[in-house]
Amino acid sequence: MESSQNNTYDLFTGKDLEVAELIQQRRLQMLIHSYLYYKSSSPIITDHQWDEWAKELKTLQQEYPNISKQVIWYEAFSDWDGTTGEFLPLDDEWVIQKSMSLIRNKNKDKRK
Repeated sequence: MESSQNNTYDLFTGKDLEVAELIQQRRLQMLIHSYLYYKSSSPIITDHQWDEWAKELKTLQQEYPNISKQVIWYEAFSDWDGTTGEFLPLDDEWVIQKSMSLIRNKNKDKRK
């Protein structure tokens, strides 16, 4: 995962922590689901769901720029407009491993 990782729980409290957690969650979702879509051709969410998360992340980053700058993956998302995940760092080892894990879990669920 991004080498400049910050510990969200050490940096924020209260409402700021809630915002930071949501920004972090959405960034990780954008990375993983963009990998699944663009690199493995195995999307597991709808385009509509991705668009909702992307719009929410874009809004959060605009409304809380100081928090956004301190949350993991800031550099990758600093000028992100929410229209595509194609140019995110999808070759990052963490992104690949998490994405592959989701695919494996999805395939296990299908066999049950």
